[in-house]
Amino acid sequence: MAHVPERTIVITGSSDGVGAAAARRLAAAGDNVVVIGRSVSKTKAIADDLGTDYLCADFSDLAQVRALAGDLRQRYRRIDVLANNAGSVFAADGLTIDGFDSVLQVNYLAAFLLTTLLMDVLVASKARIICTSSSSQRLVRPGVSVDDLLCVKPVRPTAAYGRSKIALVMFTRELHRRYGGLGVSAASFHPGFVNSNFGPASGSRVLAVMQRAHTERLVGITPEAACDQLVWLASDESQHFEPAGEYFAKRRVGRAHRITYSSQRSRELWERTSALVSQEA
Repeated sequence: MAHVPERTIVITGSSDGVGAAAARRLAAAGDNVVVIGRSVSKTKAIADDLGTDYLCADFSDLAQVRALAGDLRQRYRRIDVLANNAGSVFAADGLTIDGFDSVLQVNYLAAFLLTTLLMDVLVASKARIICTSSSSQRLVRPGVSVDDLLCVKPVRPTAAYGRSKIALVMFTRELHRRYGGLGVSAASFHPGFVNSNFGPASGSRVLAVMQRAHTERLVGITPEAACDQLVWLASDESQHFEPAGEYFAKRRVGRAHRITYSSQRSRELWERTSALVSQEA
């Protein structure tokens, strides 16, 4: 894989799964990978194995996300790639300490907040911003609204998951609209159906049945295989981002949910999200 030496790559959700696999491949290629995770022991173990830095934050608490952004700004003068990979299907208590749907906050709101708090550094670095979405977004009903995406009304964790993945695609498109002219690149992607710890804790009856039947191993792919898309997008071949702001699957532009193609709705989602997390739009 072609790469620029000594790039700084920040990967959230990299204490296990796809994020950890991507961190290993990028570190092996010579990049300085910053491992971000919730569990101190798991995150430190990956970082120690790679001989790289790590930071911890629980994305279900936006105060910790703000603190993480502050630590990153203090430690790194430039960030070449920010991979918003942290994600969850399971919601233990329904709402976070901040009052938002747990899945929506961990998957989308925290990514929005972290990215916008780092935006001046990302612009100065002409960074790449990569968001881990999912093809499950296409299972969400066609008439979904911005209110629905923000889970204004309570929903099941798996419904919130699909909506959060739509929001990430729209966030990526709006990032390109706002900052593409300043040299920032953005893309979202589907990693594939991954053998991970999501299934057992998701609350989904479908995934629970698959787990009991041991079929997940048959239909899923390993994190090592699934991280290929993230690693590919993080490489220094700029044509990966043409057309910029797009959603990718299997190294090509994929078909996303209908609402993601509305620039008006993407702009509305950005402004509504910014207000929710107390950031200036």
